[in-house]
Amino acid sequence: MPKKARQHRLPGDAYSAKIHARLWIIGENRQYYLGVGKVRLMELIDELGSISQAAKVLDMSYKRAWTLIEEVNQLTHHPFVVKEVGGAGGGHATLTDAGRAAIAQYRSLEADLSAFLKARGAQLG
Repeated sequence: MPKKARQHRLPGDAYSAKIHARLWIIGENRQYYLGVGKVRLMELIDELGSISQAAKVLDMSYKRAWTLIEEVNQLTHHPFVVKEVGGAGGGHATLTDAGRAAIAQYRSLEADLSAFLKARGAQLG
């Protein structure tokens, strides 16, 4: 199916024919946020152990992925992703316990929002 032109796409995920929404968790400094794209990037880093590999899966540049990780690391006083440089196999990235907790919190809120909006969408007809 061909992609719709940008101006004809509705933002957010469709929960019903009449409801689309997006979810963000705003950081303590209110400057940065955690959304589904950053969560997915962190999940892939946790799975693959590499910012570079996660970026490839998401079809984004390493620089863009690293910028997003720098942003999520500013959300609280505890970093979500730590990077180790060097070594025989190159660098490595690790999700911290704070990062895993942030993902769990986001996914839980996302599930609650989804259930609520699907139920409300059914009421709209």
